[in-house]
Amino acid sequence: MIERLTSETFAAALPGLADLLVDAVHGGASIGFLAGFDHEQATAWWRERAEAVAGGSLAVWTAAGPDGLAGTVSLAYADKPNASHRAEVVKLAVHRDHRGQGLGRRLLATAEQAAAAAGVTMLLLDTETGSAADHLYRSAGWQRYGVVPDYAAGPTGELRACSFYYKPVPAA
Repeated sequence: MIERLTSETFAAALPGLADLLVDAVHGGASIGFLAGFDHEQATAWWRERAEAVAGGSLAVWTAAGPDGLAGTVSLAYADKPNASHRAEVVKLAVHRDHRGQGLGRRLLATAEQAAAAAGVTMLLLDTETGSAADHLYRSAGWQRYGVVPDYAAGPTGELRACSFYYKPVPAA
């Protein structure tokens, strides 16, 4: 079951959200953190988002697994008046034990549907070029509009290319 976290449920989900981030980094995902990233740092990173969740500028969904959280996705709403029609899909992560079962696709669809319900008409995201996520977004109808070489460092510090995507969202 995929559930949107509220400001009340967000705090209780912090350990599981931290586990997902740590698992992603240890699995080699280029999601903003370097090797040595630990549970304490991941918890602190998520905790810093509590105000955005409470204020509604960040929506976070989780999917429960038998041993904790199996996946998460977030939707960051634009804060500029000329960008109120768009949002960014961020931190889509599926625990390595739960990959290959369609959970990433279901989480992505959840964010897309919520965006449409909120009146968002354009979604954006970026991901490591050639990654499993890159393939997921293309197969889910996202349009790549560019690739930047050496955009961000992977967990071990090597620079990696990044693909940038957009997807128009039909009205709900």
